[in-house]
Amino acid sequence: MAKDDPETVRLDKWLWAARFYKTRSLATEAVAGGKVDVNGERAKPAKAVKPADEIRLRLTPYEHVLIVRALGERRGSATVAQTLYEETAASRAERERLAAQIRLSPQSFAYDEKGRPTKKDRRDLSRLRDRGR
Repeated sequence: MAKDDPETVRLDKWLWAARFYKTRSLATEAVAGGKVDVNGERAKPAKAVKPADEIRLRLTPYEHVLIVRALGERRGSATVAQTLYEETAASRAERERLAAQIRLSPQSFAYDEKGRPTKKDRRDLSRLRDRGR
């Protein structure tokens, strides 16, 4: 990849410009961690992407399959970022199905306790302790 080649841009920079990651270093960590594939192959952060490349991006619990439509080296507004890529119909349908499944599933990690005891609860506890003496 030539440094002044206007037809390509670094993968980590593109992911940051497309607003999939808040910082470029987070994008670099994700790519290095194997969460991003380009054209079916594992990529490195400096991988050159060009229009028409397919990017498979795993953002837990979702997986995005994107087609690069434009290149961006600078982070802009969300509306501009959305013009940089197109998500495949199958990917969008799978994400929506998974989101609905997560919404409808019972929350096993929810906190069941009510929180701090109220004044009435404290009085009841005091009565129980005093009764035991």
